[in-house]
Amino acid sequence: MPDRFTSAPTLDRITADASTLRRDLRALPVDHAHVLAARITDAQQLASTALRLFLDLAQHASQPSPADLLVLDRVAQIARAAQDAGAELTAALARAVENRRRQAGAESGRVVLVGPSPQQFIESAVDLLDRIPALSQPYPATS
Repeated sequence: MPDRFTSAPTLDRITADASTLRRDLRALPVDHAHVLAARITDAQQLASTALRLFLDLAQHASQPSPADLLVLDRVAQIARAAQDAGAELTAALARAVENRRRQAGAESGRVVLVGPSPQQFIESAVDLLDRIPALSQPYPATS
């Protein structure tokens, strides 16, 4: 299985991309659906990069050692966090569009919105992305 130094550039890029996405989400205006859709594709790309790294690492580990399994576990958790963040952002997008539709269709100026707000979904996505840097930290050398 490739060692830490082989996968380090990819993990560094994943961490940097997750940080950029978190920063962008914190500054995101919830009422801009097209911007939110772009952030969803960013989260999906992050998950895709992690899954490609997982495949590359797993391909070289016919008899994985405990250290190899730790690496695979961390990369799988990174992919899951990114995918879950993308799902939360998709839920935020759907809720934002639904809220706009309800407000546009309301005869009175007052609309009661039920459930988590788009911003709550976005905050959940940020929390998921916050896990990625810790998972990308150096791990034991593989054998």
